[in-house]
Amino acid sequence: MSFEEEEIDDQELFEHYKFTADKGQELLRIDKFLMDRIANTTRNKLQQAITDGNILVNKKPVKSNYKVKPLDEITVELSYPPQEIELIPEDLPLDILYEDDDVIVLNKAAGMVVHPGYGNYTGTLVNGLIHHFKHLPDSSMAGRPGLVHRLDKNTTGIMVVAKTEHALTHLAKQFFDRTTERRYHALVWGDFEEEEGRIEGNVGRSLKNRKVMHVFPEGDFGKYAVTNYKVLKRFGYVSLVECKLETGRTHQIRVHMKYIGHPLFNDEEYGGDKILKGTTFTKYKQFISNCFQLLPRQALHAKSLGFEHPTTGEWMQFESELPDDMQAILAKWDTYLLNRELDS
Repeated sequence: MSFEEEEIDDQELFEHYKFTADKGQELLRIDKFLMDRIANTTRNKLQQAITDGNILVNKKPVKSNYKVKPLDEITVELSYPPQEIELIPEDLPLDILYEDDDVIVLNKAAGMVVHPGYGNYTGTLVNGLIHHFKHLPDSSMAGRPGLVHRLDKNTTGIMVVAKTEHALTHLAKQFFDRTTERRYHALVWGDFEEEEGRIEGNVGRSLKNRKVMHVFPEGDFGKYAVTNYKVLKRFGYVSLVECKLETGRTHQIRVHMKYIGHPLFNDEEYGGDKILKGTTFTKYKQFISNCFQLLPRQALHAKSLGFEHPTTGEWMQFESELPDDMQAILAKWDTYLLNRELDS
């Protein structure tokens, strides 16, 4: 059972190619054109790269039926999984909420990378897991024993880890079939006219910056993604929202909220690390600066997780409190909102 898209694609590396078609180039489908020029690739891999928006002709993405013309400039990015990494057990603190013979449910801290990968070979959640639990099952991706999903480095909250091969397969199928229930709390910029909403739009690598994701509303590129949200509290310039995932794409909530004009508070990668709503008063600017120092990350927490127990079939539901830094920020916004009301 393979992982969902969010579990595997953010650690991929890329091979880069650039070609210019000859003046006498005959019309030829782009996949056939590239098959003759890139060693050790397949047509399926090229077609997937086209779907993901990783093949550009004259700086624009094309569809798989595009035919190369004379003097076309073609750039290609082909992804390949990271090389196998030696896993080193480390005695790291883990906040275990529940454990039995099949599963581990834990609360991930901010700043902890989930699994080893490019640039992060130690100090990850997996390094701590293999120290505390000696025989976790191998996942479909090397270096990720027991994992069926993950959270971004600076996102906090609940995760489930499999302890047996049966549990791994069973849980992975639930994530793949979208039968789990995942709810997140996020502090985002701006107010909402509505109380709740639904965001649909394919999510894939940005064509301009491969380190971040982008929404492709027409569905030509990326993977289908749906986020449902409702407003929990309004602070005027920011709002606390609950997001319920129907799919699990890399950075899904972060990029979807940016797409509708509400980037996560202090989300550096998606433009939330500057003042987007509010006044020009120096006092307000200092207030926001103080908030950013209290919460030096995106304001996102995996609040709850529900799944069917892989052995008993019982529905398991877990909740976690907001971490201290998010609670501190909400308290500051409560005070700010109260002072605004008293001054008005």
